[in-house]
Amino acid sequence: MTKKDNSLAPHDPPKPDLALTRLNVFIGKWNTEGLIKASPSGPTARLKAIDTYEWLPGGFFLIHHVGGYMGDEEVKTIEIIGYDTSSETYFTHSYDNRGSVGKYQANLLDAVWTIAGKSERFTGMFSDDSNTLTGRWELSGDGESWEPWMDIKLTKVV
Repeated sequence: MTKKDNSLAPHDPPKPDLALTRLNVFIGKWNTEGLIKASPSGPTARLKAIDTYEWLPGGFFLIHHVGGYMGDEEVKTIEIIGYDTSSETYFTHSYDNRGSVGKYQANLLDAVWTIAGKSERFTGMFSDDSNTLTGRWELSGDGESWEPWMDIKLTKVV
């Protein structure tokens, strides 16, 4: 009698961590507006974009598309959001049309969504009906002192 090889036997596929279901609040299309603060690198400017969030099949990663303008400059971004069970935090990786790559840790606690990177951070809050997210992005040159960068408001397209 030969030993049976179970390596090709069917098995239960992994299931996404339940913490990922909290991200369902993002699913859909959002109108995004904002005001970019004046800085040494430029004057005050308006942000106008469409943000779309959808699950990658399988439910392990949320895909976030951004298309819009920061002032007169076109911005196109794709972001991938997932969950790290060992640190119990969300992670995001973003890529844009100017060649920038961003890597962040995020958290969703009740209605507060925070994102923290090496030189950028965001704190925002969902409305009671979860149809708006308002918040502020900040920038840092040293990771210690932070300056306001832009205030934004996302409104869900219902």
